[in-house]
Amino acid sequence: MQEQPNVSRRKALKLLVGAPMLPLGAFSVSTLLSGCGGDSASAPATSASFKSASFASMAAPSLADTAAMATTTVGSTLTVSYSDGTTQAYKLAYQPFFVTGDLVPNGSCGTTLAGGYYDIDNQPIIDKSVAGKERQFFSDCPDGTSLLSLDKPTVAGIKGRAVFAVVQFEYATRDQSLVSAYGQLPSPIAVLTLDQDQTTGKLTLVKYHNVDTSKANGLWITCGASLSPWNTHLSSEEYEPDATVISTNSQFKAFSTSLYGDASRANPYNYGHLPEVTVNPDGTGTIKKHYNLGRISHELVQVLPDKRTVMMGDDATNGGLFMFIADRAEDLSSGTLYVAKWTQTSSAAAGSANLTWIRIGSATSAEIEAMAAKLKAADIMDVSTKDPLDASFTKINFNGTFNWIRIKPGMEKAAAFLETHRYAAYIGGSMGFTKLEGTTINAKDKIVYTAMSRVEKSMVKGNAASTDVAVDKTISAGAVYALNLKAGQRDTSGTAINSEWVPVDMAAPAALVGEDLATPDAIGNTANAGKIANPDNLKFSEKLRTLFIGEDSGMHVNNFLWAYNVDTQNLSRVLSCPAGAESTGLHAVDEINGWTYIMSNFQHAGDWESPVHDKVKAALDPIVRANYKDRFGATVGYLSADASSIKLAKG
Repeated sequence: MQEQPNVSRRKALKLLVGAPMLPLGAFSVSTLLSGCGGDSASAPATSASFKSASFASMAAPSLADTAAMATTTVGSTLTVSYSDGTTQAYKLAYQPFFVTGDLVPNGSCGTTLAGGYYDIDNQPIIDKSVAGKERQFFSDCPDGTSLLSLDKPTVAGIKGRAVFAVVQFEYATRDQSLVSAYGQLPSPIAVLTLDQDQTTGKLTLVKYHNVDTSKANGLWITCGASLSPWNTHLSSEEYEPDATVISTNSQFKAFSTSLYGDASRANPYNYGHLPEVTVNPDGTGTIKKHYNLGRISHELVQVLPDKRTVMMGDDATNGGLFMFIADRAEDLSSGTLYVAKWTQTSSAAAGSANLTWIRIGSATSAEIEAMAAKLKAADIMDVSTKDPLDASFTKINFNGTFNWIRIKPGMEKAAAFLETHRYAAYIGGSMGFTKLEGTTINAKDKIVYTAMSRVEKSMVKGNAASTDVAVDKTISAGAVYALNLKAGQRDTSGTAINSEWVPVDMAAPAALVGEDLATPDAIGNTANAGKIANPDNLKFSEKLRTLFIGEDSGMHVNNFLWAYNVDTQNLSRVLSCPAGAESTGLHAVDEINGWTYIMSNFQHAGDWESPVHDKVKAALDPIVRANYKDRFGATVGYLSADASSIKLAKG
């Protein structure tokens, strides 16, 4: 996700309709081959079970093939090993559902604009920036996606089995006059009903439903997402608007105008929370917003296997590592919030540390929502950006600089849950991370993985804004960290933490640390194209034993989707996004009705960032514009097995 101050961002993609991945559980070999498009008559009659899988890396596209650089490209292969000692290779391909801006079926014999924007009354928001070309705004930035199934779907027109996807749209890069629209429109979120072919696994869109977000006060900059263990879509709102200076925030005023038709009506304390979408059997969705998981720059969250412990990314400078433990399983409406304390054990590379946990507080969502409705920032704390020379104020690191704060009497809980960044720094949390993004769980090994898009600024020794995190040097290409989880932990006050899934340390595997280049390579990459750069989306497949990593990088000409096998430590490039686009919408689905899918979207194709795109822009810009609605479109889709290239015999 982009960093808040940089409002000129990226853009687009394209979607169509899908095909399958492959069944990975116990299965008949002949059934597998038939299901993937092979000739079942030529397959052995024996049966075997899935054992392991590995990805063969594709080459990065080059200027020798500008068409490949300007679209989604997949040249990787998945090799599956079976219990009988044989293997099967599957060439992978990308299968889109639609391009945002397409008219798609709404299930009522009509159509809906994919990625379209709506106000608080569910009326289309119109882009009037170019006279005579008025049209409904639609997003070029699809992001978090969840794929799920329900026991008794009721959607008409399904020939196979109904599968549902929830897709959220983070922002629109620009209006038709090319003025930035970043963060100025309420984020839409949609439920897709997909018809799953039971022979091929192909997913076909049959219904698009725009979720009514009015009861949640609309949504603000929704980025990464995850599927909860109880089958709901956990969204996010990042870059929470600073309530202490909201009167001068032109972006938030534009957002309020788009949502309510009134620049002053939106309340900043209603944003920066965790929305949760429940899919209904008829292909509609309902949404509620949880106010008690901290008001931070929520990125992709992950609920751990106990169905109570939640790890959260915090996409900010001077951000923290946050953990929420719900009082009840499958219910985020009440619980306790913690922030990590980093005790550094090494400053080399991306650094490593032991982690302890500071209790921020306990609350219900309802009580914090009530506070949000009635309190202003000045009711909660006094904030100064200059030293007031008053001992009653405490100096903290905030957003790459300093604040001096003083909490009003009786306002500790309000400060903890509505001014969480400032309060976490105030109580001693290690608020030194820079763009802590996606989070995911390897349950078997009890490891959480979290993406640090950039290791810089407040994470580096000698930086004025640094706190406990102090690595030796900047790694602008970022890193992915592994956090070991243990039971029996106590917080810094000595109180037992009621979870068996508490992170106790944090370090980045060598293969998951990016590499900055001293000078750009032949096509303009400023980070090694053979390694990850600016990791963002993360998802772990338990069955494939694979960590999938999507990039949001201005250091790679093309952003990539990577597969990292945690047993072999092999890192493979599996997909390349159009130049200028970031990889989003990642969701590794081990099994739905016997089929496996890797969901993958991308945003803002042709977002030409200097200097990384200087050498390619002239060649690629016309192709990207032709592919993706003049850079206003973007795709939602998934990785599949290309049936035409699947081997028809084993051994």
